[in-house]
Amino acid sequence: MTWSTRFRLRQWLRSSLWVVPLAGALVGLLASAGSVAVDRHVTFPAGWQYSASTAATLLSTVTGAMVGLIGFVVTISVLVVQMATGTFSARYMRLWYRDPVLKAVLAWLFGTLTFSYSLLRRDESGSVPDLGVTLAGLFVGIGVVLFLLFLDRFVHRLRPVAVAALVASAARQSGSLPDREISALDLAALGEPPAFVVATDAHGAIQAVDHEGLVAWAERQDAVLVFLEGVGDFVSAGTPLVEVHASAFPDSTESEIRGKIALGVERTIEQDVAFAIRIMVDIANKALSAAVNDPTTATQVLNHLSDTLHSLGRTRHLDGVTALADAPGRVRVLMPAHRFEDLLSLAVTEIREYGAQSIQVVRRLRALFEDLRASVLPEYVDAVEAELARLDATVADSFGDDVDLDLAHVADRQGIGGPLRLHSRVIVREAKRR
Repeated sequence: MTWSTRFRLRQWLRSSLWVVPLAGALVGLLASAGSVAVDRHVTFPAGWQYSASTAATLLSTVTGAMVGLIGFVVTISVLVVQMATGTFSARYMRLWYRDPVLKAVLAWLFGTLTFSYSLLRRDESGSVPDLGVTLAGLFVGIGVVLFLLFLDRFVHRLRPVAVAALVASAARQSGSLPDREISALDLAALGEPPAFVVATDAHGAIQAVDHEGLVAWAERQDAVLVFLEGVGDFVSAGTPLVEVHASAFPDSTESEIRGKIALGVERTIEQDVAFAIRIMVDIANKALSAAVNDPTTATQVLNHLSDTLHSLGRTRHLDGVTALADAPGRVRVLMPAHRFEDLLSLAVTEIREYGAQSIQVVRRLRALFEDLRASVLPEYVDAVEAELARLDATVADSFGDDVDLDLAHVADRQGIGGPLRLHSRVIVREAKRR
């Protein structure tokens, strides 16, 4: 099985809503058989013994209750899907499908359903599953608690700012590239025509690549791999994807390289932080639409975008090229990558355009740029200054003759109404004023 197949399988298992519940149902069947086996060899105290009619009634009630709770969970899930696609971003649904609490609740409820139903079929006069009935009651109690936790979790997650925080957290957990010292790159070899070019045999978005596997392959073949497309790009079948530069023709086929590149129907966050930024920007854009007109939500999304950009602004080598080296430090793989200015533009351009008439949005953007200018690496300051200049032009165009022009030029982390930001000079000035 290739690396790309394993990656897609992991993605499918994480996104699937039926695999874990099915496993829970199977565990419920096995547990019911185990409880019946224990009942045959153990005599329980009188307080744990049930009559056949009582056991049948209790098990029937448990079975019906589990069907009802499963119906509630499915109904809530459908409502979340409708609200998420209409209010947040359709791209958010990928994170919803993967939520472990949703799958755990469904697995527990299905497991309890199959457990109680299986015991109900075994319930006969003179052979009452005493242990099973007691366990079924315990499982119901746990299932109700899990259902309440599920309801509380997703009621809180229906807020756009909570969704933005979830996406920002996923972005921080996205795979990072190894930080290796690069000692040599044979530019002369790259100037020659490649030994061969690997083309895609299917269409889709490049979801991830096997960094370690590609470096190991290139080192083994004494080659350099040059990617023509980057992670997140959508490619059609037959698109040239990788140039293989080598002094001798490698002794392996193109399929081995293809097997280290995962294609899918949509982008993922695992190696694509720009996709996480895209989702957060989509949420802010919908909040700024004429139908919603909620600049406060856009301002809150900017808080999480600011945190993501601060983290990226302290990351070196966001210069448009990802270079992967082997252990001795020789470059083996070159890939297109996002520059810091690309990510910054992605994060703020549309929000600036759609929120141009909102003082709250432009003030929060100004605070974001001023904070970034003071915290990012020196090589990224020019990009921040360029975005600040664009913001100034947008404010001049939107508020040029407006009485609030002076307010639109103030940086405010809360958009409007934020407290005065103190530093030593401000503290001295305020103390003298008093």
